[in-house]
Amino acid sequence: MRETITRAFSGFIFISLLIFSFFNQHSLILIFYIFGIICISEFKKLIALESKIPYIAFTLIYFIFGYWNIISDDSNIIDVATQILQVFTIFVQLFLIRDLFSEKTIPLFTFRKYLLTIFYLSSAFVFLPLITNYNGTFDYKILLCSFILIWVNDTFAYLVGKNFGKQKLFSRISPKKTVEGFLGGVLFACITSYFIFKYTQTLTFTSWLILSIIISSIGTIGDLIESKFKRQANVKDSGSIMPGHGGLLDRLDSIIFAAPFIYLFLRITTYVS
Repeated sequence: MRETITRAFSGFIFISLLIFSFFNQHSLILIFYIFGIICISEFKKLIALESKIPYIAFTLIYFIFGYWNIISDDSNIIDVATQILQVFTIFVQLFLIRDLFSEKTIPLFTFRKYLLTIFYLSSAFVFLPLITNYNGTFDYKILLCSFILIWVNDTFAYLVGKNFGKQKLFSRISPKKTVEGFLGGVLFACITSYFIFKYTQTLTFTSWLILSIIISSIGTIGDLIESKFKRQANVKDSGSIMPGHGGLLDRLDSIIFAAPFIYLFLRITTYVS
């Protein structure tokens, strides 16, 4: 009972901070910066990297991309820089996906540790506030709804998997995940996308439907990749900052990994519309 109360309280604090951040662009940038620093600290422990350079790199990248459109009228430079950052980020993520499906462990030589902290974690975090400003105007709804889709996917993947799951999805990395659970999570995320479309009036239903599939599938891959890092480090959780939940990276791994793909899809829809 006490563990359940502790878990509920820490979850409430996390969601409250998250929702509070959406009221203002500056508060959103600040809170996600703090979240990013905590996640980098947890990830550094997983890969046994003691350098302070990842903190410096994250701070520079995050605030340059987070505040450029606010303090400057010239968006061409940052648009080009964002596209370059996106290419590098997704490229590194594709290598991690390859490593996930490999029988080998994820290579963690020194140069790759720095590469991962910058392009797997730091730059991916940058795209969270960028999603709220993808068309040049601050609007928190798409990012908030992306979180909702992640939560719906995780919840129903667990419920469907627990009650109907038989075939393991990735047993050597995450024994509890099942194919049935994964499909159930995607299905209910797709259903939720209709209500998001109906009540937010932000994107078309087709766009939200595609986003729900992107977020559910890529978010699941992000969760599996973080699980593989934890398995290599021989730990259950990335940290202990959230009692009953583990580390902050455990809570944000899916949305972080999906963020560059969400932003890419939003920009594509902007160009073709």
